Amino acid sequence: MQFIDLKTQQEKIKTGIDDRIQTVLAHGKYIMGPEIKELEQVLADFVEVKHCITCSSGTDALLMALMAWDIGPGDAVFTPPFTFIATAEVIQLLGATPVFVDIDENTFNINPLKLAEEIDRTKKEGKLTPKVIMPVDLFGLPANYPEIDSISRKYDLLVLEDGAQGFGGSIEGKMACSFGNMAATSFFPAKPLGCYGDGGAIFTNEDSMAEKLVSIRVHGKGGHKYDNVRVGINGRLDTLQAAILLEKMTIFPEEIRLRNAVASQYTERLKNKVITPFIPDGYVSAWAQYSIVAESSDHRIEIQERLKNHDIPTGIYYPIPLHLQTAFTKLGYRKGDFPVSEPTSERIFSLPMHPYLTETDIEKITGLV
Repeated sequence: MQFIDLKTQQEKIKTGIDDRIQTVLAHGKYIMGPEIKELEQVLADFVEVKHCITCSSGTDALLMALMAWDIGPGDAVFTPPFTFIATAEVIQLLGATPVFVDIDENTFNINPLKLAEEIDRTKKEGKLTPKVIMPVDLFGLPANYPEIDSISRKYDLLVLEDGAQGFGGSIEGKMACSFGNMAATSFFPAKPLGCYGDGGAIFTNEDSMAEKLVSIRVHGKGGHKYDNVRVGINGRLDTLQAAILLEKMTIFPEEIRLRNAVASQYTERLKNKVITPFIPDGYVSAWAQYSIVAESSDHRIEIQERLKNHDIPTGIYYPIPLHLQTAFTKLGYRKGDFPVSEPTSERIFSLPMHPYLTETDIEKITGLV
């Protein structure tokens, strides 16, 4: 059994993908070919924002957005410690400081109440200037943007939505990657919408930001290749990856529907065995992962071993919160600082999740949990 079944998906759209790839091979524009603009329009229309700027990865999407805002030394960026390192890594790469905020115990997303407390504490301490809130749409569920937007307005902070896992989700019909001032997503193969390599995108309604991001994406380019108006990066998405994503977008809405159907079956069968994912009213998850919480770390090991013995893979996202990672030692956090993130990391694990799980698959998996 596959944790994520890309083979079945590929078989479903193989003819279209082959045609798309052959078109790129025929025109030979492998860097910034016409498929890039086409994809950006398709993605912007899907999310219902004015601009989409594709790029080389979800990490670069976050990095480019912060660069466009000139975030740097002395700036504080508020983000949860229960996420992949890329979220906080880009903050530190620019010399800014990640200020971690604990998660909500039900959604595993940033806790708005704790967020306001951390902003107040940082302002009172006076060592850093609060600049950005970077929520994460963890496991496919959009963060609590109604509350986060209210907090951002109160403190006059920018919001960068880390929608690397959230693309395809929504709140009251408003799509993930349309929240905040800018949003970023990833097209890593395992994501709900994945290419066959690395890729990412940034979304914004601001013309000036879009123009700046286009420049940053190609070494800070101005009017031509050797007119560099700022320091940028090599952040382009390959044309071949854009071609693949264009074909995948033809089935993406249906795949989100199927992912939600799989999640509903999981939840119905597991609700009396483990803690199942909580989806607030009006929210739709993209189900990047289906993550459940065991009674204890030992209980988690026991269930994972039982599944492994039947060739059913599982994964742990995330075994060590970022504040306890060696890369962030200098921030001075200690074990015990985040009383929700830490125990969650010791008990949570993820089951196979993709649109092509059958009822038989689900019955087998849930019977062993």
